[in-house]
Amino acid sequence: MTDAERKDQLAANLARVRERIAAAAARRSGPAPELIVVTKFFPSSDVAALAELEVRDVGENRDQEAAAKAAELEAVPAAAGLRWHFIGQLQTNKAKSVVRYAYAVHSVDRLSLVKSLSKAMAAEQVRRAEQGGQPRKDLLVLLQVDLENRTVQGDAGSSGRGGACPEEIGALAAAVSEADGLELGGLMAVAPLGADPAEAFSRLMQYSAELRRTHPAAAMVSAGMSQDLEAAVAAGATHLRVGSDVLGPRPPVM
Repeated sequence: MTDAERKDQLAANLARVRERIAAAAARRSGPAPELIVVTKFFPSSDVAALAELEVRDVGENRDQEAAAKAAELEAVPAAAGLRWHFIGQLQTNKAKSVVRYAYAVHSVDRLSLVKSLSKAMAAEQVRRAEQGGQPRKDLLVLLQVDLENRTVQGDAGSSGRGGACPEEIGALAAAVSEADGLELGGLMAVAPLGADPAEAFSRLMQYSAELRRTHPAAAMVSAGMSQDLEAAVAAGATHLRVGSDVLGPRPPVM
């Protein structure tokens, strides 16, 4: 497939996803949610093509891959306005790398990661100052909530996708709000496998409402993927993370 054919394919897929979002949003009040196109496992050439198609938000879940793509696209004019969202589970030792390119991290689920990201942001500001660069904006942070019905607090849950217990949201939100270099954006969650996504996202919106009582600006709700975006839109999600329905089947991981 040529680059032009691939771009046409992406444009058609993107148009279909945007139509789905618009149709779902028409059945609720308020603005339509923003689309984050998840580009993990796909080449930087696809990200560049998406940027040319006016996609401004892309999601990645592995730091090594995301950092490489961000570096490759630094010199591509169309990609200059891209906002990189880190959506995967993040090890604390990767914080220093992530803050170099990420606009937002959606997967903050423990206090140690809050501290690591704040420390990494301080180091990044020093690095940029020493190189004569402009300081970066505060890192937007979303708290990942585990929507599994867990019986033991601290258990990773059957999905292995991570996320804090709902009871931990308050303490994490307070820590992010007090941390230098971080901005509390809101909540993120993945619907549990085999569960009703409508019910899961309804609970997420309840947690969001509770969070906004003490942190009114933390109104982002990142929820919904290719298979359940309609349920997320209906529940009130502000951001959707869609990959396969835009980019196609995931390529083999080498």
